[in-house]
Amino acid sequence: MTLKRLLMGGCLIASACATHVEPATGLSDEAAEAIYLQRFDALRDRTGASGLPAYDNLKPMAGAAEFEPLARASAETVFSPDTLEAATAYAAENNSSSLIIWKDGAIVSETYFGDVDADTLLVSKSLAKPLSVVAVGRALQEGYITSLDQPMADFIHEWQGTPKETIRIRDVLGMHSGLLPQAAAFEADNVLNRAYLHPYHERVIIEDYPMVAEPGEVYAYSNANGDLIAPLIERATGMGYSDWLTQAVFEPLGAKGGEIWFNRDGGVPHSGCCAMLPADTYLRLAVLLVQNGEWEGEALLSPEFIADIKAPGPGFPNAGMGVYLGTPYSPFLNPSGPNPETYLSGTPQSEPFLRDDVFFFDGNSNQVAYMVPSENLVILRTGAWPPEEPGWDNAVLPNLFLGDLQE
Repeated sequence: MTLKRLLMGGCLIASACATHVEPATGLSDEAAEAIYLQRFDALRDRTGASGLPAYDNLKPMAGAAEFEPLARASAETVFSPDTLEAATAYAAENNSSSLIIWKDGAIVSETYFGDVDADTLLVSKSLAKPLSVVAVGRALQEGYITSLDQPMADFIHEWQGTPKETIRIRDVLGMHSGLLPQAAAFEADNVLNRAYLHPYHERVIIEDYPMVAEPGEVYAYSNANGDLIAPLIERATGMGYSDWLTQAVFEPLGAKGGEIWFNRDGGVPHSGCCAMLPADTYLRLAVLLVQNGEWEGEALLSPEFIADIKAPGPGFPNAGMGVYLGTPYSPFLNPSGPNPETYLSGTPQSEPFLRDDVFFFDGNSNQVAYMVPSENLVILRTGAWPPEEPGWDNAVLPNLFLGDLQE
């Protein structure tokens, strides 16, 4: 199958394709293509690289039946007032929506900016990727997936008998699947745009997204890798991806839910981006990893899986699975790979972290959660793009708090 003739609901040239109606949703090729072009025009008309101005098919995603607030403790018993003041000021001047500090089992500081509060649903951007990694870890823990080395083709049967049948689940989570890396794309017929915006985006990725390298050899960031997790989970568990997140992730964490972008009514949600959740829910994901996969005495993720998350993949020593690694020190960490000239803007880091075990989530617009297991510490910042001046520096917040702890 080629991009010119898509059973995934669209054609490069609509008049060149006979009408096809998808039984599950009733979308014809023409209708699906019209939705795609509307989304493409909305993205093209937007300046910058922050995604669509709005998601057009958000669906509710339930959280825990009973929300369980995290414990609170006094910040003054851990950090100096000067440290907290400096961190809050840095977050405020960098267009932050939230700054939450968790230490030794409790939130010690929680600040929201502007109109945001604890219940506000915040756009995840690529914070959705570590959420998808946790979703896979839970499927492993529950026995729906046997190993990270299991071929994706065990579930994505369309890849059987093709070069993609050797891609492992580990390769997709670690961004070394060999699939086409992310890049700037300005044409409506570019597969990178169709893989993100099409109402059958999952089938674009599965059936038409190109493989450009052997699996397990080259790190190459792409949203396609992240968006493969939803169909993987759905085929492995027999549940919808958002339902799996509710049952397997939010419920045991006592976390709030929110909304998630479905590609179409009755379709598949995005797992590489496009969730809307409160800051507290993103925080809990980081706390779970700092606690080595345990939550209130229950092993939600295995220690082996946590070790796999933090193990560097091929060709990029600062990338694990859904996380970035603070060691070895890199003065300019680019989420797309070690080359700072690639289209995704990298994040400067002016100095090494003050602990060797720092690892972190890093989504578009510097939505970060720094995790320091040796100090039982999580620092979460969400928000919009920081301004060019002073600009974001990955070293500032972690080293403010770590410097205070070692004094």
